[in-house]
Amino acid sequence: MLVEQRTYTTLPGKWREYLALYEAEGLEIQRRILGRLVGYYRTDVGTLNQIVHMWAYEDMNEREERRRALMQDDGFRRYVAKMLPLLQSQESKILVPADFFTPVWQH
Repeated sequence: MLVEQRTYTTLPGKWREYLALYEAEGLEIQRRILGRLVGYYRTDVGTLNQIVHMWAYEDMNEREERRRALMQDDGFRRYVAKMLPLLQSQESKILVPADFFTPVWQH
């Protein structure tokens, strides 16, 4: 199991617009195609205007298959065209659990 952590930094003050657009047009598509939403957050202290979301996958092959399907979805492509102008930067990390950790969804 691995988790992809995606951090999007919006243009100053655009995080509310980003979240409203995501809830209205992106969330259902990503839940349907990507599957395991681990968390979806916004920063309140520290570096502001950031949205952090995490998705769990069995392995990199599953991630690649699901991300490919996501990018082929017409509704998601329309959402991305509206979302990208709100962003200043994007970062993606692959997090691998420590040997002693069992994610709650595997209990």
